[in-house]
Amino acid sequence: MSGALHPVLTIARYTLLEALRNRLLWVLAALALGAVGIAGFLQELALTESRELQAALLAAMLRLAAVFVVAVFVVTSMVREAQDKGQELLLAMALPRAAYLFGKLAGYAALAAPPALLSGALMLACAPAQGGAQQAALWTLSLLCELWLVAGFSLLCGITFTHALPALAAALSFYLLARMAGSLQLMAAHPARPRDASQHWFGMGVDAIAALLPKLDLYTRTEWLVYGTGGWPDLAAIAAQTAIYLALLCGAALFDLYRRAL
Repeated sequence: MSGALHPVLTIARYTLLEALRNRLLWVLAALALGAVGIAGFLQELALTESRELQAALLAAMLRLAAVFVVAVFVVTSMVREAQDKGQELLLAMALPRAAYLFGKLAGYAALAAPPALLSGALMLACAPAQGGAQQAALWTLSLLCELWLVAGFSLLCGITFTHALPALAAALSFYLLARMAGSLQLMAAHPARPRDASQHWFGMGVDAIAALLPKLDLYTRTEWLVYGTGGWPDLAAIAAQTAIYLALLCGAALFDLYRRAL
């Protein structure tokens, strides 16, 4: 068992070292400071509920910054490795392709921890006084699950596409669509004008897309920090959904890797 895990851990270690050498932590710190500054400035403009406004704005900016940084790094790392023939060299060795994939995924999963923990530490100051630590912990762990899904899909895009731009566009489109699927379903179910055939088909299409995508609108909810409504059952449902979709993404990536001829 240890012999099978050794290449996975080795690839994960060098993947994480690549992120550290690229000064990714400095980028995260700069984005976090910028988000705190913008949220603090907008808080001063609010006449009422300034703490709630600051928490909502800061949570949204930190979540988007973390998702963007993880997606960009995973895609550019995979595409650069493919273009430098490093991926072909590793796959040509006496190394199972599954070990290569799981090693990369483990490295990127570890990479998602610093932005999630940094964001959670900043949000702890904005959490409600009653049960604030629990709500901040729920928010942080949910963000970590969200970043794992983003890293998994970005890894799949990096393996499938040969250029960074289409891979990054696909990864970010996946994230935005999964985030907006619930809102699109509400819009389709309650149209502003009487329903017609086009709206009926639109609603069916939105429902089909939402059934295939993870429900990211249920992840990392700002109301947990603002109103303290989060609970551990919410996190359990998020963790189960994350495990299911990561397994599906790994299966799709493995299919692409094993069908590829070197």
